[in-house]
Amino acid sequence: MPGPMSSPPRLPTPVGPPADLLELPRPVVDDLVARALVEDLGAGDVTTEACVPIEAVATAKAVARKELVACGLPVAARVFALLDATLLFTASVEEGALVPPGTTLFTVAGRARAILVGERVALNLVQRMCGIATATRRYVQALPTGSRTRITDTRKTTPGLRLLERYAVRRGGGHNHRNDLGSAVLIKDNHIVAARGVTEAITRARARAPHTSKIECEVDSLEQLDEALAAGADIVLLDNMATDMVEEAVRRTRGRALLEASGGITLERVADLARAGVDAISVGALTHSTPAADIGLDFEA
Repeated sequence: MPGPMSSPPRLPTPVGPPADLLELPRPVVDDLVARALVEDLGAGDVTTEACVPIEAVATAKAVARKELVACGLPVAARVFALLDATLLFTASVEEGALVPPGTTLFTVAGRARAILVGERVALNLVQRMCGIATATRRYVQALPTGSRTRITDTRKTTPGLRLLERYAVRRGGGHNHRNDLGSAVLIKDNHIVAARGVTEAITRARARAPHTSKIECEVDSLEQLDEALAAGADIVLLDNMATDMVEEAVRRTRGRALLEASGGITLERVADLARAGVDAISVGALTHSTPAADIGLDFEA
């Protein structure tokens, strides 16, 4: 990755503080951003190097073209900081804010070459994160007033971007499911087949898991639910169940375990599932198929 470029005659003065990384760990974010920059830079930006004088300075604004939940501005700040520490980055809105079309999300000012080199990587990450945060907000807002049901994500994330995508879910008002295979016990259908039954799978997991770990088991029938409850599952994932079956599962469980609805979850089903009494609704679509938000980064004349 190239180092700082030679000094131009004039640089803009700061207009506000840079965006903070909040709970995102800077070393991890910087590593992710650096890899994205290396991928995009290749042997260098031949267009920028050919067209833009080394002494040129500019100011660029990132503007939302549609309504969105702002997310990822601190990550964009790190993109430009790693390219050129003299660039001045100013976040214009708070993370998690719902903003209308035409809102300026951030401004970056300084050496034009550095801004151009970082433009696509910064936008790719921010658009992805804003898209996820915006979709999550819609699911959260679909819950009935006063509902205690949580909207959660899944591990169906973009390889290498899980940290950022799960952060975006939180900025949208949702919650995170287990982060990786080692963070919780979740017995899925294939585990049940390989272990030769729900009871055997839960019994073996209970014997192996740390005392601090809860046991979650996926079921796709009420008979499997009864077996999972009898075997002592702490959490039961109701997989692809119709709403009336979910209601019956809640009645049968009677608070003996937490219930999670998952599979085929649409925005239209959220309210009914929450009213049925599940504790969580996990939505893979938040991260695996949510479109990027529409944001433009343009130089001021």
